[in-house]
Formats: sequence, C-alpha cells, structure tokens
Amino acid sequence: MTVTIETPRLKLRQPEMGDWEAFAAFLGSDRAQFIGGPYARRDAWRAFAHMVGHWTLRGFGIFVGIEKASSKPFCSAGPWFPEGWPEHEISWSVWTADAEGKGFAYEAALATRDWAYTQLGWPTAVSYVDTDNMRSAALAERMGCVIDPNAARFADDKTVDYDRPYHVWRHPAPDSDGSPEAYA
Repeated sequence: MTVTIETPRLKLRQPEMGDWEAFAAFLGSDRAQFIGGPYARRDAWRAFAHMVGHWTLRGFGIFVGIEKASSKPFCSAGPWFPEGWPEHEISWSVWTADAEGKGFAYEAALATRDWAYTQLGWPTAVSYVDTDNMRSAALAERMGCVIDPNAARFADDKTVDYDRPYHVWRHPAPDSDGSPEAYA
C-alpha cells in the first residue's frame, strides 16, 4: 500500500526511483553537512536504499516532498526508527537552497508528525539535530519542540554516520496544549 499525505502546497509520498537524482545531488552537496555529508555517490545510494527499505521493513518511513506547483522532489520528512535509534524520530531535510525559507519543511514535518501520531499511534517523538544546525533547531522550536536533556541518546555515536554533537528535541505529545506536561 502506498501512503501519501496532501498538504496545501505539498504531496508527501514514499520514495521512488524518480527521486534518486535529486536525493543524490542533495547528499553529495554541502547541504548534507549536518547529516554526515557530503556523501560519495555510492554512499548516497546506500542511504537512499535505507530510506526505501525502511518502508518495507517497518511499514513507515521518511516521505519525499513534492511541491504541487513544480512536481519535483525537493525535501524529505517523516517518521524514522532504524535499528540502533534510541527513540522514534521525526526527520526532515530540504534538498535545495531555493526551497529554503518558504515553510516547506515546517509544513512537511508537521504533517508527517501528525501522521505518525494518528496512524502509527506514537505517543511521543524526538528529532536529533546537530548543535550547529541553526535552521533545524529553529524549525524544531517552531514545531513546539524543546531540548530534552534526559532523552535517551545513542549508546555509541558510531551508530550514526558522523561523530558530531547533537541535541535531542522532544516533540509535544499528540493533542497537547504545549504545557510542560506535554513533553512528559
């Protein structure tokens, strides 16, 4: 079953082969610096296969964002929980500079978080954000997240593809009002 989410400006769907070149260009660029990049093309292929395979193995995964106006893939967002992750994550990335600053990542991340809460029944989620990634930190804050100093962390930073400091941003619980209890 193919899963899609429609927002006012975006179609979010499972990754497909037609997304490969845009994804490879993103991972091969400095834009991927906060997620272990830039990647060699063969390593980008492994990351793409990981994203596709996550849907098969877990039944959910990161969605590819297509701007309705252009029909081109340009971002990703969604629930993520590969082997070794301490908690369920809401992930996002914007693949091209021309898509920044337009609220697309916010729109995609909110829609996919809502989907994870309502369709997957997640009671909570986190986002792992590199401490130098100010844009993602601002997005997490805009989404109502707070840094959770008590959150489970990777037992071995070799679990992730890079060895950089990160914050664990806790998303508010489903149907919360944003009060401190919303993050318990």
